[in-house]
Amino acid sequence: MTTTALIFAGGTGSRMNSRSKPKQFLDLHGKPIIIHTLEHFEYSQEIDSIAIVCRENWINYLKEQLRHNFFEKVRWVVPGGETGQQSIYNGLKVIYDSCDNPSETIVLIHDGVRPLINQRLISDNIASVRQYGSAITVTKAVETVISTDDNNEVVDIQNRNYAKIAKAPQSFYLSDIISVHEKAIQDNNLNTVDSASLMMHYGCKLHTVDGPIENIKITTPYDYYIFRAIYEARENSQIFGL
Repeated sequence: MTTTALIFAGGTGSRMNSRSKPKQFLDLHGKPIIIHTLEHFEYSQEIDSIAIVCRENWINYLKEQLRHNFFEKVRWVVPGGETGQQSIYNGLKVIYDSCDNPSETIVLIHDGVRPLINQRLISDNIASVRQYGSAITVTKAVETVISTDDNNEVVDIQNRNYAKIAKAPQSFYLSDIISVHEKAIQDNNLNTVDSASLMMHYGCKLHTVDGPIENIKITTPYDYYIFRAIYEARENSQIFGL
């Protein structure tokens, strides 16, 4: 059995207000956010290889960063598609084409701008796929979650005891997730928000894995400052033994 991380780094960063770089390439302490994210998978003893989906005009820059930071597990870097779903399929396809046994290959699909994961979360995702066939990383909702209609009227209030926020990684056997993507292509269903939604749309049962509350997706300047604060707090705790 092999395990591959598929890292999606195809965003444009429109909400980050960065005119010079996509959000995944913004620096913190001399390294782009995507490198901080990739290091968790590079250093994991349970990850055999890494595939990255990247904006085509930034692939050369990414490869330069990978060389500079001495990555050894990155096997594929491929261009993204017109939507996030299509980009993930591009990554899955290159893994599948190189795979001897997709039904025994686990793939962890993760956002390049979620750098605040940890080794336990990677291990828990892999263990869940082995036991249940899937792993959807979640955090518990700490505030009330409501649903509204087009007129902003409340139509449903979720029971907070059962409400959770879907995050990443979202992990599956390669044969299962690529099969669902190919069904979606046949149905011209090309813009589903994430892998969990796509799998559920096609009737797959999903199992959740609790992740750390700090596992945020960095999409706005506010998120970046939160990431920097948490990163620096962790660095200080190592230095001062706090």
